[in-house]
Amino acid sequence: MRRSRTLALTAAAAAVVMVVTGCSSSAKGGSGKSSAGANDANAGGANAAVKNIVNASDKKGGTVTYEMKGTPDSLDPGNTYYAYIYNFSRLYGRPLTTFNPAAGEDGNKLVPDLAESLGQPSADGLTWTYKLRAGLKYDDGTPITSKDVKYAVERSNFAPEVNSNGPTYFHDLLVDNPDKYQGPYKDKSGDLKSIETPDDTTIIFHLQHPFADFDYLVSAPQTVPVPQAKDTGADYVKHIAASGSYKFESYEDGKQAVLVPNTNWDKSTDPIRKQLADKIVLKMNIDQATIDKDLLAGNAQVDLVGGGVDPQTQAQILRDDKLKAKTDNAYGGRLVYMAINSKVAPFDNIECRKAVQFAIDKVAVQTALGGPIRGQVANTVLPPDIPGHQDFNLYETKDNKGDEAKAKDALKACGKDSISTVLSARTERATEVAAATQIQAQLKKVGINVEIQQFPQGKYLTDSAGAPQFTQDHNIGLMMMQWGADWPTGYGFLQQIVDGRAIKPSGNSNLAQLNDPAVNKLLDDAAVNPDRAAREKIYGDIDKKVMESATYVPLTDFKVFLYRPDNATNIASTPAFSGEYDYLNIGTTK
Repeated sequence: MRRSRTLALTAAAAAVVMVVTGCSSSAKGGSGKSSAGANDANAGGANAAVKNIVNASDKKGGTVTYEMKGTPDSLDPGNTYYAYIYNFSRLYGRPLTTFNPAAGEDGNKLVPDLAESLGQPSADGLTWTYKLRAGLKYDDGTPITSKDVKYAVERSNFAPEVNSNGPTYFHDLLVDNPDKYQGPYKDKSGDLKSIETPDDTTIIFHLQHPFADFDYLVSAPQTVPVPQAKDTGADYVKHIAASGSYKFESYEDGKQAVLVPNTNWDKSTDPIRKQLADKIVLKMNIDQATIDKDLLAGNAQVDLVGGGVDPQTQAQILRDDKLKAKTDNAYGGRLVYMAINSKVAPFDNIECRKAVQFAIDKVAVQTALGGPIRGQVANTVLPPDIPGHQDFNLYETKDNKGDEAKAKDALKACGKDSISTVLSARTERATEVAAATQIQAQLKKVGINVEIQQFPQGKYLTDSAGAPQFTQDHNIGLMMMQWGADWPTGYGFLQQIVDGRAIKPSGNSNLAQLNDPAVNKLLDDAAVNPDRAAREKIYGDIDKKVMESATYVPLTDFKVFLYRPDNATNIASTPAFSGEYDYLNIGTTK
């Protein structure tokens, strides 16, 4: 748990805090250029959606079909931590702010959503106030109030026994973050004084310390309103109260969800949603090869997970110029990496962790992940399109192909001739399993014997890799993972995976269980610093400290390789959601 700190800004510095929020990062895209502007419905070509909205249209009607391999962690906006559900949930839930539905850098810009404007910080940066738009209603016609937003934050951040999937930013930042408040299910009084709702349209957050990224934080679906009277805890996902332009017609766990237009959604209260489709269908547990075939045939419009087509489909597309012209290959602030569990022996010894670092042939791993088109070899935690990234390599090997001699020397320094451990990976992600298999072979050469265990992605962070006690009980010393920024700053990328105070018993994202006081302090320093350039320098310093700990093995700076069907409209690749297409206004010509 994060300790309390009393920090303040000078009046001049606080003024800077008011203007630094909402700054967008510079996100790299592909090399292809669109021949048309953002409003041209006929824009096309490879990487067109990286810079422009492709097939821009206001045409209503039809069914937009999403398909996914496996199942999500949850469709409950307050109990999810996958970027694709953050993205998708905006169809039926409105957070206080969100990202502009646009391509490229424009997609990184924050806009008001449930709130009528971005937040108003106090002079000392310790209080943030939001006013809700007038006339907001749920799908049953009842008014949305500021108390519903407060309750949503309470249930998502203070009730880990029920909702454990999401991040813990609010829990850590709010001023009365004591062990005393046990969350809304145990404490029915709602006695969380750090969030005030003086009237039905005003919500005020009181922070422990200034936090320049707060407008980004409230873009998370954890601020999607939830009426307390309708919250059924873990079963809320079956009957979600919709505040967005769509509502649930049906939900079958692990099978399918169907959304239809929310007739109580009012366009006059929502300048960014279009409500085009007559129906939105999400099909779950579909084989990736089938998803790819459906996309190519136009039978589905979107692969919900947004990780890109499988290797066989990728090869097929790259051989056909007509198919390649309908693809987008973009960075989205994502890193593919392997976490080394610092709490599982012998990886509690840094020399054993260094042995792993030096043993990895990253070029071979890159090939297993799909080749250079799926991302460049990485040697740092911060991806190149996140502000604060610096180029350095603390575990350099010739051509990034590993060094068996250095790995064996480190193993010897650790006092080991050999190690036996478990490497976890997600079942549904074929390239992740392929990369794990490649790593298994590389580590065996230096005396590190690895058993690969696969777990479903929907439970990966709750029941296996993200459950520290489980990893210790099952000797899981290594864990495959991919991470995208919660928002496009160094803090939005780093905090949940490197801050020791973010470690939790379930839904944990700090897989390495890194708890370095120096790293924690640097994160605190960045959080309160009003100067953007100074914050970005700190993020680079944090990156170096983390790499010095040898707890994370960066593999590739991930690039998606997405296919867009001809019959899908309003397609825009957005760095705000890890290079996925923005799901807010996708329609169909069918």
